[in-house]
Amino acid sequence: MELLHIRPAGFFIPHNPMNAMSIFMLIGLAAITLGCLCIYAAAAHQRWFATPWPRLPARAAAMVLLALGWLGLAHSLQRITAAFVFVTALMLVFAVLPYIGAFLHVRRNR
Repeated sequence: MELLHIRPAGFFIPHNPMNAMSIFMLIGLAAITLGCLCIYAAAAHQRWFATPWPRLPARAAAMVLLALGWLGLAHSLQRITAAFVFVTALMLVFAVLPYIGAFLHVRRNR
């Protein structure tokens, strides 16, 4: 059972001795990022590497990493919050990866 503290405004918060981000959350976010990178690196039009990664091994690694990411988030957050963070992280990483690839492509061709 968690210890509860009362803030002056009356809000209950769970006791967290470190009062920092959980290591499981950091591992989960890192695993989600690497899983998205595996999926992106296996795409035909990626610009990070000279040739795309083999599809089946990259997708298998991505599924394992994304499952580990979900478990890390679900361990440190409530399930609904973990689902929201998981989907939001997926959207963020999949939106940023093509821009990083384009930046790397332009930088290589100078």
